[in-house]
Amino acid sequence: MSKQKRTAIVPTREQDYAEWYQQVIRAADLAENSDVRGCMVIKPWGYAIWENIQRVLDDMFRETGHKNAYFPLFIPKSYFEKEAEHVDGFAKECAVVTHSRLEDDGDGGLMVAGALTEPLIVRPTSETIIGASFAKWVNSYRDLPLLINQWANVVRWEMRTRLFLRTAEFLWQEGHTVHETPEDAMIETKKMLEVYATFAKEYLAIPVIQGEKTEGEKFPGAVDTFSIEAMMQDKKALQAGTSHFLGQNFAKASEIKFQNRDGELEYAWTTSWGVSTRLIGALIMAHSDDNGLVVPPKIAPAHIAIIPIYRDDEERTAVLEYCAKVEELFHRQYFEDIRVYTELDDRDLTGGERNWHWIKKGIPIRMEIGPRDISADSVMVARRDFDPKMKQSIPFDELKDYIMRSLRDIQDAYYFRALDFLTDNTKNIDDKEEFYAFFTPENEKQPEIHGGFALSHWCGAEECEEIIKEDLKVTVRCIPFDSEEEDGSCIVCNKPSNRRVVFAKSY
Repeated sequence: MSKQKRTAIVPTREQDYAEWYQQVIRAADLAENSDVRGCMVIKPWGYAIWENIQRVLDDMFRETGHKNAYFPLFIPKSYFEKEAEHVDGFAKECAVVTHSRLEDDGDGGLMVAGALTEPLIVRPTSETIIGASFAKWVNSYRDLPLLINQWANVVRWEMRTRLFLRTAEFLWQEGHTVHETPEDAMIETKKMLEVYATFAKEYLAIPVIQGEKTEGEKFPGAVDTFSIEAMMQDKKALQAGTSHFLGQNFAKASEIKFQNRDGELEYAWTTSWGVSTRLIGALIMAHSDDNGLVVPPKIAPAHIAIIPIYRDDEERTAVLEYCAKVEELFHRQYFEDIRVYTELDDRDLTGGERNWHWIKKGIPIRMEIGPRDISADSVMVARRDFDPKMKQSIPFDELKDYIMRSLRDIQDAYYFRALDFLTDNTKNIDDKEEFYAFFTPENEKQPEIHGGFALSHWCGAEECEEIIKEDLKVTVRCIPFDSEEEDGSCIVCNKPSNRRVVFAKSY
């Protein structure tokens, strides 16, 4: 009987994927559950990943003409009631403020006092409150397009929470724009989805499928919703970003009108789009392994962990001087558009303990420096995408070039590994029996792990979509943009269909 390989994360992905996910977060020290039910504390290493996501996306938004603003956390209930479909979609997730203060109850405690004349909703999304401002800012076609982004927190009252993927409060950005014509608004909607897809590929190293949501899956109040869908290592889909064409629905609700080129007053056309800290969950589940977190270099909080090895004070002095020399080599260096950061780990722990600490945190490069390395004027280097025991001695005068090449190679390796996984687990299926078998787990101990993405025909009927959802907990993730027209039959009812859609289980 073969000896099972020891891993830093227990259980492994194969043993219990959901618990593995939680243990990776714990081992990498990314976040923890808050004392406030359903909320999370994002710890420094996890928050640094979010800051990098913010920095890169914010630059991309600015390059496409958007400017940042900030709007209130509280939204009057009457604002939500103006757009019926929108309020219906979020009603069960809303946190509501009904009072303005606390007062002494006379028994050493506090009581709620100061009832508000109108309840305030803690924002689950900001279309309505931002629309109120836009109605004041937009008067003429000359004011358009209006391109605004907001970095904020939102609250959606979730009953079943999971760190980064689904919490009562989370961080995100939400773009809101106003346009003169429906064509301009649709161009904006698809442009921002492409921004998300580019970011996912080039920075998160995650391949995604772009497409349109079905009527049952679109954003409440939107005319059309588009998304990027990514495959996680348990073969489930994760919606990694959405962009919405809102038509004139929210403009009419908020009275966003402008004088057109003919001098007539008309309602504007609006969009909204957003991504959230859910992207960190995507990062974990798309790349990490049974030894901990895996972070692509272009989004990593730091890139090189320097681990000094010595036995006494004399060796310590010499080793730390050499470590400082290595740190200086990478000071203010850039890997493409990303500044390279180092972490010197001189804690009172064994070299092995420190080494595994950084493996679990997913840092791309580890360097061990001891007296023998100094004598050889070299550094012992290990890469996160290689076996943990694999190390290579690199001469100091070759170190910078080697590390810069390695960061590019690691970034590419993570992307192509994820792309191969997506390709290998996406299948054209035309037979209903095969379709049901594809989404039925072979291992009852791991009921969530199934076949992957099924590209199958669908007639467009909500009834067929609901049957699949009820039978298999599978939904149409999107209608891919690159799906070519072809004759086929709906996987459920066998009626004619001219296009394949993506079916999958999802988060």
